[in-house]
Amino acid sequence: MSDQLARTGDGISPARGTAGYAETADVLAVQYEEVTFDEVHRDVLQLVPVEPGRILDVGAGTGRDAAALASRGHSVVAVEPTVELRAHGQRIHADSGIDWVDDVLPDLTLSRHTSRFDAVFATAVWMHLNAGERRHAMARIARLLVPGGRFFVNLRHGPVPDGRHMFDVSAAETAELGGIYGLRTVHRSERPDLHGRDGVRWSHLVLQTNGADGST
Repeated sequence: MSDQLARTGDGISPARGTAGYAETADVLAVQYEEVTFDEVHRDVLQLVPVEPGRILDVGAGTGRDAAALASRGHSVVAVEPTVELRAHGQRIHADSGIDWVDDVLPDLTLSRHTSRFDAVFATAVWMHLNAGERRHAMARIARLLVPGGRFFVNLRHGPVPDGRHMFDVSAAETAELGGIYGLRTVHRSERPDLHGRDGVRWSHLVLQTNGADGST
């Protein structure tokens, strides 16, 4: 639910994407866990893999989504670069079997994980990346997915919280970028904020790679 990299324009500057997360990790841990995976992803639950598989949760925060996916029988790798949030997640979901990783988009090296994934989740992460990083990250995610694999993206729109570093990223742009790297849009919707914050709304997208037989 956070990502370490967010830069100015297309150039490289000091990492600012996690600004405000470490300092408020205790509060955020409560906020993240007071809503459920099913509530957050209710519009796309029918697209979540049913058969046990490999799932990557990028910017996993406290591991709420990762733990829910693990409880469904999936092998889950949770990427979270903010030490304080990762510590909360390891404590709250200690018995979930999640494989926690300190890594970041857009490079997302995943040095210990060379196999591809049936699904990748990026919840409240994508808007921390600038245009150049989003292109690089989409290419990377496309390579990480198995044929027929799905990329679940939740985009936040609205006022930027104090101390945070975000970009204005539209669902249309994200879908178009996915298409450049061979991902077609199979779901797109918008919802109000579950926490009732003024002016905040969310876009939900699911992008899918071509199937193993070459179908789309």
